[in-house]
Amino acid sequence: MGFLRKKKLRKEFDEKLIEQLFKQKEEWGRQKRLVEKSVEPSAEVLNELKMAEAKYFFYLREAKQRNLRISGWK
Repeated sequence: MGFLRKKKLRKEFDEKLIEQLFKQKEEWGRQKRLVEKSVEPSAEVLNELKMAEAKYFFYLREAKQRNLRISGWK
């Protein structure tokens, strides 16, 4: 019985990870567009861009380590 519960939990957390990955990708893209449209972006905006990029790549690495296939999502 414990094995089935473990598979269910893994699937649930994998789905949450992929959801966060897509959200962070959108946030990173939004930050990039903001910097591109800015004449002189402030240090705070540049830091937010770096943070968004770092979070996105963190989620991407985690998905890769878990061998998740994203092609069927969204």
